[in-house]
Amino acid sequence: MLGSFGWPSSEFGCLQSLWNAESGWNRYASNPSSGAYGIPQALPGSKMASAGPDWQTNAATQIRWGLGYIKQVYGSPCSAWSHEQSSGWY
Repeated sequence: MLGSFGWPSSEFGCLQSLWNAESGWNRYASNPSSGAYGIPQALPGSKMASAGPDWQTNAATQIRWGLGYIKQVYGSPCSAWSHEQSSGWY
């Protein structure tokens, strides 16, 4: 999916590190204190409904939403990973 967002495959390493840290790529990951949910740890998780009605269970839907969020807020996975490393969140 990286290419469909205009990123080269070299961005994948940053994305992998980012979502390893956030959720371990677990589509059911849930943060009990914040309520963040899924692979990208959307807060609230229901935000991902904009990417599809199966947001609670479909990894592809969560990834698509997460990549859109990263593009809108950070510009690229490596920029998001840099922010995560400096602040502990993205």
